[in-house]
Amino acid sequence: MAAPLQLYCWRGDHGLPSVDADCLTVLAYAKFAGAPLKVHKITNPWRSPTGILPALKTREDGSFSQPSKIIIQLRKQKYNADYDLSAKEGADTLAFVSLLEEKLLPALIYTHWVDAKNYVDVTRRWYAENIPFPLNFLLPNRIHGRQLERLRLVRGDPTLEPGEQLEKELYHDALECMTLLSQRLGSQKFFFGDSPSSLDAYVFGHLAPLLKIKLPNGKLQQHLNSLDNLRQFCTNILVLYFPSESREAPAKKVSNHADGGDFDNEPHKRRNQILSVLFAVGAMLGYAFLSGIITIKHTPARLEEPHVDEEEEEED
Repeated sequence: MAAPLQLYCWRGDHGLPSVDADCLTVLAYAKFAGAPLKVHKITNPWRSPTGILPALKTREDGSFSQPSKIIIQLRKQKYNADYDLSAKEGADTLAFVSLLEEKLLPALIYTHWVDAKNYVDVTRRWYAENIPFPLNFLLPNRIHGRQLERLRLVRGDPTLEPGEQLEKELYHDALECMTLLSQRLGSQKFFFGDSPSSLDAYVFGHLAPLLKIKLPNGKLQQHLNSLDNLRQFCTNILVLYFPSESREAPAKKVSNHADGGDFDNEPHKRRNQILSVLFAVGAMLGYAFLSGIITIKHTPARLEEPHVDEEEEEED
């Protein structure tokens, strides 16, 4: 029997099967299409076959990242949630997915990864607490940088910098996009009737974290909660397709300090600062040895020769 398709994704929390929007999109699509995936929910992206999450591993065609590429691969394996869509509905799907990525995605990146209060108190804290040591000192900042570059790419501005004006523009577009989605959904269970499609997977992946993860600065959350049909849409998918995850997660206390860190609770703060410094020094020394910047020469001692100073020996 052929090995099952394997999906690697960020693990869940806050009542979600995954905390990551891209992973949620793929997980939802696989459920809608009936794809028999073996799911690995992990907190170390370096354990995935591509080094990033989500990642789909197949036996014949290798590994794939990015929701669109994973969905294409699932369709090649005959798992197609859009099989019954008409040509017009297929065109509408492309249009709304494009709208999501252009108007909603930039604001979601900003609210989770750029907004200082949300990033420090919620996003970075979660990743730092869940990624295994010592990578939890390295990966959250690396993911933050990658998300900022993604925002610049989506906006088409390589010099884009966070600021009040940018936030205002992004949130305006996002609120408008959510309102349009609400109008398109109407009173239907899913966007094209009674059966979910790839559009439902994309909308769920983008909106579910916004609905379930409590943020100190929740401008987008407030608007989403005011759109009853979109809120119920996300809740229904969680209950129908992820029943074990849909129970409300216990409320977590959010720090009131804007400058709070990943491990700011005493008495561990000093210990973690020391450990982070030691880890950084160790990583630099390891790189120096492996790259040949630093070498150790072993010379047998000979009593009849004068002692050679260690610094002079390294200079030769």
